[in-house]
Amino acid sequence: MGATTVSLRPELFDKEILDFSIDSRTTEPGELFFALSQPDYERAGFNGTFVDGHTFVKGAFDKGAIAAVARRERVQGSDDMQPLLDRLLIVDDVIAALQTLARKVYEAWAKPVIGITGSAGKTTTKELTAHLLKETGHRVLKSERNYNNNLGLPLSVLQMVSRGRRTDDYDLAVLEMGMSSPTHEIRRLVQITPPDIGVELMVAPVHLEHLGTIETVAAMKAELIEGLKPGGVAVLNADDQLVMEMKSKTNGPVLTFGLENQADVTATDIDTSRFGSIRFRLNTPMGQAAAELPMTGRHNLMNALAASAVATALKVKPELIANALKSAKPPKMRGEVLDFAAGFTVVDDSYNSNPKSLLSMVRTLVEAKDKIKRRIVIAGEMLELGPDSPQMHREAGHEIARLGIDLLWGIRGLASEIVAGAREQGLEAARFFESSAEAAAAAIDEVRDGDLILVKGSRSVETDKVVKALKEKFPLAAGGQ
Repeated sequence: MGATTVSLRPELFDKEILDFSIDSRTTEPGELFFALSQPDYERAGFNGTFVDGHTFVKGAFDKGAIAAVARRERVQGSDDMQPLLDRLLIVDDVIAALQTLARKVYEAWAKPVIGITGSAGKTTTKELTAHLLKETGHRVLKSERNYNNNLGLPLSVLQMVSRGRRTDDYDLAVLEMGMSSPTHEIRRLVQITPPDIGVELMVAPVHLEHLGTIETVAAMKAELIEGLKPGGVAVLNADDQLVMEMKSKTNGPVLTFGLENQADVTATDIDTSRFGSIRFRLNTPMGQAAAELPMTGRHNLMNALAASAVATALKVKPELIANALKSAKPPKMRGEVLDFAAGFTVVDDSYNSNPKSLLSMVRTLVEAKDKIKRRIVIAGEMLELGPDSPQMHREAGHEIARLGIDLLWGIRGLASEIVAGAREQGLEAARFFESSAEAAAAAIDEVRDGDLILVKGSRSVETDKVVKALKEKFPLAAGGQ
């Protein structure tokens, strides 16, 4: 880390660091606390204004942190830091120090890394990939939750040396790599853990508030392929032209997946007649196998094909992949199907949203055939879409109405444009709510037997409040989750 120790307490050198923390509120005894500050965030490409973590160093110590990593400029001449000097590791950039530490752990481990990026589906694909590889005999380190940025990825790597774990406990790592600004975030991430396999899921109009154009999104995503190890495998979505153009970024092998265009890993004989399950024939360069994915939606089938392509790159046979897919589960709030005893079903996809993923889920509702009386979409505002955001919301409303949804609710801000667009196409049963709390209260009185309800929205809109209210009011059916 290039840290200056000043005059650390001698007894600290005999203590083992149990874990690593960037949040004093959750710091536990034995952890090393990283005090992040605005200059660190800005250099690392984060958008926004952040609190100064140095003001919480004492609180972290009170909770049992054994030492803290602090920024030199912030410590020098600061009265609040002077009493704490004997427990501080002083560096020029705290985030860079965290990343350097993770890089050193990676270098000592030196085993394969699978990096996954895309405008949507990263977390689900990461979970599916990790699941397939675990079920087929690999010891897998994976990103926790959606830890995919310049803080989350190094913290994920440091799991290998936290809480009694050792690097020898893992054969490979499956890591999300995300970005939201044109500051080459993924380039930094692949410098920490250069991927042996790089997965590009899709390029969609997300984060346009900061990135400007979809071409810029593609260029920033392509940094994953540019950062592959020599001879590393690029796993590319054959159905996305911007992704396929990334073939020019590598001289190594390319493995494609898809449904619409010719691909190395694909699905045929697709059966979606049973809601919450997709049956299909998995086709790979190593052969074919009958498969079933206990999820819903074409996008999740694509995520499963991407994960299957990774397994194929690692020489896993298709019958073993198919067997592992049977026990896969969607991550929380990413397409969870909840069956309620009162006879209605909720698809909780409330973690994130963009126009492409929203319409994909709506089409899934339309395709469902099992005893459904009403199809309902509860859609929150979609954020960071840039100057064309109002039009994108309105066009989403147009398409939702054309697809034949029975009832549409929009929640917060520009979701009013979704409602307006649906009404323009003749869907009168469309209603706007200022907040998720208001929609949640109304949903309790609205739902009834035979309803199939999609709940989706950008995370900060908190559409999960609707799901929470329904779960508090109505019991789930036996085995309903």
